Amino acid sequence: MKYHELDVSAKKDRKRVGRGIAAGQGKTAGRGTKGQKSRSGHKKIRAGFMGGQRAIMQAVPKLKGFKSIHDKAEVVYTDVLDTLSGKVDNFVLADKSLISSPYVKVKVILRGEITKKVDISTQAASRSAVEAIAKAGGSFTKVGVPKRTKKSEA
Repeated sequence: MKYHELDVSAKKDRKRVGRGIAAGQGKTAGRGTKGQKSRSGHKKIRAGFMGGQRAIMQAVPKLKGFKSIHDKAEVVYTDVLDTLSGKVDNFVLADKSLISSPYVKVKVILRGEITKKVDISTQAASRSAVEAIAKAGGSFTKVGVPKRTKKSEA
């Protein structure tokens, strides 16, 4: 057996602090001077305790509900679709300024009458809106949100 073939697990002893100035960690033993954390027993301070002043958990107001991480769908109504014809998708709706961008989630909701035949391809639609579109002779197709494409560098 050679020296470099020895299988030795690291067993480092704990650092002995507070054993005089020459030891390197003498006098205050690396705790600094004064204050709650320099005293013994300071590791028993509970999480969020701020030295007696009002803790952050108590200072923050407790509000009802929560904030969803999901983007809300932009709404397009069926009476507005009556002004369009043919195939309608996110890009057509964005061109007509009915939605902010073609890359957002869109939901079609029933409002008013729809008389024209319109083939709609969006992310969602209410059941009543789909029935009204079908009654007018059109169709609804559920598709995903269009992905942005990078401009080709030529």
